[in-house]
Amino acid sequence: MRTLIVDDERLARNELKRLLEPFHKIEIVGEASNAEEALVLIDDLQPELLFLDIQMPGKNGFELLTSIEGKAPEVIFTTAYDEYAIKAFEFNALDYLLKPIDGERLKDAIARVEENQSAPEETAVANERSEKILGEQDQVFVKDGEKCWFVKLGKIRLFESMGNYVRLHFDDQKPLVLKSLNSLEDRLDPNTYFRANRKHIINLQWIEKIEPWFSGGLLVTLQGGDRIEISRRQAIRFKELMSL
Repeated sequence: MRTLIVDDERLARNELKRLLEPFHKIEIVGEASNAEEALVLIDDLQPELLFLDIQMPGKNGFELLTSIEGKAPEVIFTTAYDEYAIKAFEFNALDYLLKPIDGERLKDAIARVEENQSAPEETAVANERSEKILGEQDQVFVKDGEKCWFVKLGKIRLFESMGNYVRLHFDDQKPLVLKSLNSLEDRLDPNTYFRANRKHIINLQWIEKIEPWFSGGLLVTLQGGDRIEISRRQAIRFKELMSL
């Protein structure tokens, strides 16, 4: 696998190269000390895998990834800081290695790379599944900490944005999932789920009462008592959607 190492510390790059020597499937085709160098090498060398530091002079590792044109390589982050872990996996990182890099953890990361490469058919099926539009009869798996649910989507009355997470409201449960509200909106059937405002998507089947609200908006009350404002702009779409 054609591999590029991106790290502003020369000693860290040398140590990683030493640790990677036993892994014959990893072919190191280049190294860069900052994002600008890395972007040129990515364009020229077309690596399949990046070992990427996060904190670097100029653009950080996340900014580097958003600057890549076309298909980005697979990524394993290498950093001395653990506070970026959640954000790293928002970028679909294969792994997140803390410095100093442990040999066994690196071995696990390489195994994950090989698994990812050896299962193109499974990946294609997963991608197809992830693009499917979900309706109220679909069931979804939800995990929050140690608790898990397999819930029919029609039971979820409200999706509420909480920063990088979305809170799901069903029955008396309110678990958090690591998704953006925008990405969920793209997958939900628009005939059932409506984007009420910047923070909320409501299940139209759960609306109990609708009232006029300030500045041309609407206030809906859902079964169970949730009261959600529909913004003025979305109220226009809502009336078009719900009218005869």
